[in-house]
Amino acid sequence: MSKVAVITGTNSNLGLNIAYRLLEKIPFSEDITIVVTSRTLPRVRECIELINKHHSQLERVGVLNFDYVLVDFTDMVSILDAYYTLSKKFNRIDYFFVNAAQGVYDGIDWIGATKEIMTSPVEAVTHPHYKIQKMGVKSSDGLGLVFQANVFGPYYLLHKLKPLLVKGNCKIVWVSSIMSSPEYLDLNDLELLESDASYEGSKRLVDLLHFATYKSLEKEGIEQYLTHPGIFTSNSFFKFLNVFTYFGMLSIFYFARFLGSPWHNISGYKAANAVVNCATSDSKLLDSEIKYGSATTRAGNEYIISDKVIEHSEEEMGLIVSYFEKLRDDWDVKLKNQIKNTRQS
Repeated sequence: MSKVAVITGTNSNLGLNIAYRLLEKIPFSEDITIVVTSRTLPRVRECIELINKHHSQLERVGVLNFDYVLVDFTDMVSILDAYYTLSKKFNRIDYFFVNAAQGVYDGIDWIGATKEIMTSPVEAVTHPHYKIQKMGVKSSDGLGLVFQANVFGPYYLLHKLKPLLVKGNCKIVWVSSIMSSPEYLDLNDLELLESDASYEGSKRLVDLLHFATYKSLEKEGIEQYLTHPGIFTSNSFFKFLNVFTYFGMLSIFYFARFLGSPWHNISGYKAANAVVNCATSDSKLLDSEIKYGSATTRAGNEYIISDKVIEHSEEEMGLIVSYFEKLRDDWDVKLKNQIKNTRQS
């Protein structure tokens, strides 16, 4: 029976490389269906073409099939339709990669960036504070947009798909960030509407949500792991860079790696290492209390760093679970009998 892998954000640099590495890591005789997710059909077609090209370079004898879901995680009706589409087509899901990285960026504080880079170049490109983010941005559903896109939307889809996840003894892999420290999240502002670092706050929420839920999922035969891709080139900030600033950023990344930073993977392929490793490794070798990060040596050789000291108190986790479960139940009621066709381009 063909295994099924759902990759959210497949059309991103990281999403594509998750697909590439998954094909390399699973047994070459194993059949697999990769479910490509994107907001638009042209991007779906582009992803399938790229993944097929990579697959053709491997000596796999297992059959690779594709399906797709057009989904916008800032639209709850679209998420509901994704659930209906997946539940009609599949009776199980074996892998689910939560790769959501939406931000509401508004530019770069170039003066601040210059100061940070001149003062501490490695820290400046590892934990930057010069990315300007909009505050108070809501989705059309009235939720904090980044909160919904990166955390609640995927959580809600997983909630709806749970019967399929149970049947597949699914491995869920959440993609967090190196920038997810407690300072970025105010527990009185879980939807991140008052935050000037909503992206980082959403990744802190991912961490807390994982630690708060993995044990209950484990009892149902679902494994859940927490990862981060380190630092790599992504498309999210390209519109704020020109050719000179882009290559300037790239050179500082390499300089940071040369100075000993393990987190500057730069390549999306290397960034996907920890993510896919968690999905394909023997569960006896993994620990859901650990956050696994993709890392590289000065020479660019990849490895994985295990972080066992991610702060998460019982009080925080209890608050998160209560908030998410109430919001989930509210949307179950709101979305009753609502559906739309997201297979239209």
